[in-house]
Amino acid sequence: MINLIDKLETVESYFSPKVVGEVNNQYIKVAKILGEDIPWHNHENEDESFFILEGELLMEIENEKPFVMRKGDLYVVKKEVNHRVSSKKECKIMLIESKTTEHTGKVKTAITKSLEDQL
Repeated sequence: MINLIDKLETVESYFSPKVVGEVNNQYIKVAKILGEDIPWHNHENEDESFFILEGELLMEIENEKPFVMRKGDLYVVKKEVNHRVSSKKECKIMLIESKTTEHTGKVKTAITKSLEDQL
């Protein structure tokens, strides 16, 4: 059994997903979001799911109206869709992603984490 809230206590940096489990070819990750550091990016071959555990997350999808996700909300960003997330106050999320999903797609910034950093 995995307690996601307990696992989030071990996450020390914002925008730094940590793998907490796996199902078939998917990683289950937790992360804390605060601020606007995530760049616009997409994942060429993978969908990415966001589930809000605590707080609010601003989801921006290119060419669509931004929307706020709240505790209990789930959203799947389809492959090749440009997106970014931010939060004015700390937000705790769970991600479910293919094991091949790169943190910020092909866009590399100071906050980009390698898969090894997430394990």
